Amino acid sequence: MKILIATNAFKGTLTARGAALAAARGARKAAPGAGIELLPIADGGDGLLDALRPALGGKLMRSRVEGPLGARVTARWLLAGRTAVIEMAEASGLKLLPPSRLRPLDASTRGVGQLIAAAAARGAREIIVGLGGSASNDGGAGCAAAFGFLLEDKNGKPVAGGVRGLAGLRAILPGAGAARLGGLRVEGLADVRNTLLGCFGSARIFGPQKGAGPEEVRFMEAALRGYAAALKKFSGMDVARLKGGAAAGRLGAGLAGFFGAELVDGSAFVLERLGFARALARAGLLITGEGCFDRQTFYGKAPGAAIAAARRLGKPVVVVCGRSLITDRRLLARLGVAGVIETGSAPAPAGAVRLAVERGLPSILSRLGI
Repeated sequence: MKILIATNAFKGTLTARGAALAAARGARKAAPGAGIELLPIADGGDGLLDALRPALGGKLMRSRVEGPLGARVTARWLLAGRTAVIEMAEASGLKLLPPSRLRPLDASTRGVGQLIAAAAARGAREIIVGLGGSASNDGGAGCAAAFGFLLEDKNGKPVAGGVRGLAGLRAILPGAGAARLGGLRVEGLADVRNTLLGCFGSARIFGPQKGAGPEEVRFMEAALRGYAAALKKFSGMDVARLKGGAAAGRLGAGLAGFFGAELVDGSAFVLERLGFARALARAGLLITGEGCFDRQTFYGKAPGAAIAAARRLGKPVVVVCGRSLITDRRLLARLGVAGVIETGSAPAPAGAVRLAVERGLPSILSRLGI
């Protein structure tokens, strides 16, 4: 039997590769005769660089850029020929701020724009931006300003950073940014389909995750509505209802409006580049997982896409996770999940993942008749 281990990052503790290695150690103990293939996966959020690097090759670069609150941070990005991969969370991510320092109205995506500029300066012409894990809610305004576009208030001055500044936005001008775009193709890898505005929009759904209270959510919605109108006047694109526009603190909308970016399903993009379908066809069992396994897993997340692919091929799936919020066995069966192995802690360290797989996998294999 061949086991394919395709795990996502366990947010807070393990990279996708770290989780896959830990699960593989447990699987070798539980099924010593099995062949094991590792294929760490991602969906545009944490772990994108590590997942795509084996497929694309290239060199891991490091640039000093502005973090979400302005302090300089060192952000990694990948340069493979004329293709660059940027993980926005490296420059503007929640992971860069402790919970006590979350400032949802002021955090900016300027660092992402600086990374795009750095990649273009090094000769990249295809720039892939992973959208996930953002600390900011600024709609990509900071990213655009750092690249050279002008966002001005009623006095012709640059607006303040973050979504707070967008409340005073009166005009968007090309600046140096439009000229620098020549020859660049930008793609945004989104792990959500939510739009910028509305009851399922970014402010109401994702604002609280970044520390926003009810008043701040209402402020964001109003500021983003004005921003969308200004961006439509500037570019002709209506980003208000753009699917995926909410991704990464609305950076998806900003990339589309300023950079002409195409927003694509991050999971599908990564799995295709990694040759996941071919690896799955060779396997008799798929082990996938992430820190928390819940219904959201099946709305744009890489493990959900992997499970769906396995179900189409009739391959059994085992999910390893820190904790599972899906406990209905019939629902799991409909989703194509043969078994769930929990470490009992979220976030889960490598040792807990290894031990959980070692202990939980034999009974699942026995039940499957493997």
